[in-house]
Amino acid sequence: MNFTADIATYIRTIQFHPITDILDIAGVTIALFFLIRLIRGTRAVQLIKGLAAVAIILIVTNALELKTLNWILSSILSNWIIALIVLFQPELRLVIEQIGRGRMWRDSFITPSDSSSNLKVVNIITETAKRLSEKRVGALIAIERQVGLSDIVSTGQAIEGDISYELLDTIFYPGTTMHDGGVVIKDGKVAAAMCLFPLTDKYQINSSFGTRHRAGIGLSEITDAIIVIISEETGRISIALEGNIYSDLTPDKLKERLLSILQKSDSGEINKSTLKRIFSNTKKEDK
Repeated sequence: MNFTADIATYIRTIQFHPITDILDIAGVTIALFFLIRLIRGTRAVQLIKGLAAVAIILIVTNALELKTLNWILSSILSNWIIALIVLFQPELRLVIEQIGRGRMWRDSFITPSDSSSNLKVVNIITETAKRLSEKRVGALIAIERQVGLSDIVSTGQAIEGDISYELLDTIFYPGTTMHDGGVVIKDGKVAAAMCLFPLTDKYQINSSFGTRHRAGIGLSEITDAIIVIISEETGRISIALEGNIYSDLTPDKLKERLLSILQKSDSGEINKSTLKRIFSNTKKEDK
């Protein structure tokens, strides 16, 4: 099956009717507008970019008559409906829930708030990590970067409060119901607590790492978020980033690393070599 040829054949069979076609196009445009606004801030954006790239490559391979590569890509896209359902399952669930709650219209026009200064966020997280580490209180904090975490936020208890040490200390206090689970920091605010982070599938992980560490690594594997982890057993402070975990950080080192990553991210200079420099002289434990 040639995906490109099927599209061309379908277009040739279309009969145009001015009024109904205008209504049809308008309806599709509105639907796409709301859908894009609803999935904004989730991992679906990156998945859509990937699918768009595959579609462009498919068109190029067809034009250049690269038959084998075109056949492979066409075979993949021939089952695109099933692929979309599998890939976007969390996002589809989130959209359907929002529609069911009557939030579709309201959320579609929400404009993201301006980000608070990186320094304020880092200072508060550093102070929180220091105090919780001293008290041997476990914590799991994710800082959103470019990849949205709205689907992760939807698994927890919405807070939308200004970030502060007092708020984070209350959330992670062992006596509270929100102690377990992760906190998501978004646009300088505590977006939600008690969030469920996906556990990593890696099996070669330090045996001293518990569920918090596996959850932090898991989230870092599928997003570009920075996850700060405080061990309840040892008080050890770690950062999970891009599928790796960097442990035994002092509060000063934590602050330095967080600022470096966030500043580099804002300037678009973050890459593997940059991360390697940032985490030089830091213990890396990805196995």
